[in-house]
Amino acid sequence: MTDTDGLRLLPFRGLRYAPDRISSLTAVTSPPYDVVVRPEGVRHLETADPYNIVRLILPHAADPAARHRQAADTLRRWRAEGVLAQDPDPALYVYEQRSGEVLQRGLIGALCLDGPVLPHEDVIPEVVEDRAALMRAAAANFEPLLLSYRGGNPANGATAVIERVVEGTPLLSTTTEDGFTHRLWAVTAPADLATIDADLARRQALIADGHHRWATYQRLYEQQPDATAASPWASGLVLLVDTARYPLQVRAIHRVLPHLPPAKALAELAGAFRTRPLAGGLADALRTLEETSGTAFVLSGGPDTFHLLDRPDPGLLDRTIRRDRPEAWRRLDATVLHSVLLDEVWHIPDHPSDIGYLHHADAAVEHAARHGGSAVLMRATSEETVRQLAECGVTMPRKSTSFGPKPATGLVLRTLEDDN
Repeated sequence: MTDTDGLRLLPFRGLRYAPDRISSLTAVTSPPYDVVVRPEGVRHLETADPYNIVRLILPHAADPAARHRQAADTLRRWRAEGVLAQDPDPALYVYEQRSGEVLQRGLIGALCLDGPVLPHEDVIPEVVEDRAALMRAAAANFEPLLLSYRGGNPANGATAVIERVVEGTPLLSTTTEDGFTHRLWAVTAPADLATIDADLARRQALIADGHHRWATYQRLYEQQPDATAASPWASGLVLLVDTARYPLQVRAIHRVLPHLPPAKALAELAGAFRTRPLAGGLADALRTLEETSGTAFVLSGGPDTFHLLDRPDPGLLDRTIRRDRPEAWRRLDATVLHSVLLDEVWHIPDHPSDIGYLHHADAAVEHAARHGGSAVLMRATSEETVRQLAECGVTMPRKSTSFGPKPATGLVLRTLEDDN
């Protein structure tokens, strides 16, 4: 593939749940695969409805190959039974999420992989390989990743189409357990599709959430024999949001170190960081963390034990953090965590079994307590810092940020064999 000047978002024939075959849309949807807390969250979703999408995105079997075959077989069976049905015409889909004062609208489509898409985080190769094997076996994109771009005047272009479309009757509407209402509309009119195409052709996108899935799309395309730019594998399912119109929320992703007891973690910090115990519960600890200047983290071994880590030794930072990166990158909490604490002080292997990533602080603390390990609670990085580093071609440590609200999984799927 060759680079294009801007983004190309292609219509596709969405695969959606047939309302008369499921208990409710709420019962068959799921958070993105990397947000579902395992195994508790998987069990909860599986029992919500026998057709919950988690059986496709997180199948479980004795070995990876069996899991991937299971997901592919399940997808074929659900389509044959009419549980999932394909829309008659290719479309882009306007997607709205709303909860209280939070409102996000964007476009779901198949984004060409050769456009200007900026990553801001590194990926874990093992995760990319697993996701690629799953998508290859099923020949499907099960869930859109989240991209942001800076649009122009909302009175015209793609945003104007979105604002007009949402005045009509949606294809579906549901409210998920987190309190968000989700609505979906199809855009099929040639004039609207042309307006969107012309607008996006002048834009570039930032990967907000879904670096592993984007890397997976690229890997799958590279592995296709004789694939061309017209191949379905040359694009991937995304949700594209104009962040100038609908600013994304940015939250932290916390670390769980299941094999590092808190007492050992604190002992090995001597001289590296200042440590002090915090009174109160999780909310108090997070509040203190937000109010602390400079590099800081909260270390927890359970719901009753919190320590603030701050004021790292300048000499230690100077020795361990690479110098060939911008100063903004060198000051990131995530940079200090991985380069200094995980690599140099605690010597934690960079492997999924040794470092867990959880989006909710309470879940991280709970997991640490259950395994006798430690949770490292983080602060969020601003979207502007993320974008500036991405535009400089600098990636942040993996799982540095959590943008949202994230699209619900299960509202619209994309097949790669017969959707175009």
